[in-house]
Amino acid sequence: MKILGIGVDLIENKRIKPLIIKKNFISRSFGLHEIKFSKKISNKTNYFAKRFAAKEALAKSLGTGFRKNLNFKDIEILNDKIGKPYYLKSKKIDKIIKKRFNVKKYDLFLSISDEKDYSVAFTILQTKNVK
Repeated sequence: MKILGIGVDLIENKRIKPLIIKKNFISRSFGLHEIKFSKKISNKTNYFAKRFAAKEALAKSLGTGFRKNLNFKDIEILNDKIGKPYYLKSKKIDKIIKKRFNVKKYDLFLSISDEKDYSVAFTILQTKNVK
C-alpha cells in the first residue's frame, strides 16, 4: 500500500452557523444522504461543519482542491452502524481518483472531530492491496 494523498481541514463552527440558515447553502453543498441524516441531529452547526471540513480534506488529499468539475455536493460523508464516518464512493469520485492517480483500487480513510468552537477532518487516500 502506498499513500497517494493526505488532507486536513479545520473550520471555525461559527462560520457555518449563518450559512446553514440559508437552504441554498445546504442544497448546494451537501448530498441527499447527508441532508436526510441531519434531521436526526440536534447540533446542526457542528454536524455540517464537520462534513464541510471533511469535503475540504478530501479535495486536499487529491492535490487539486475544488477544481476540474469537483464540487462540494459530489462528496458525501455518511456514518456506519457504530457511528464511524466514511466517504461515500460515488462514481464521480471513483473516476476522479482512478484517473488522477492511475490506480484501480484505493482506500479512503476519514477522521472527524469537533469541539464547541472548531471542527476538524483528516483524510488519507492510499492504494489498496490487490490479491
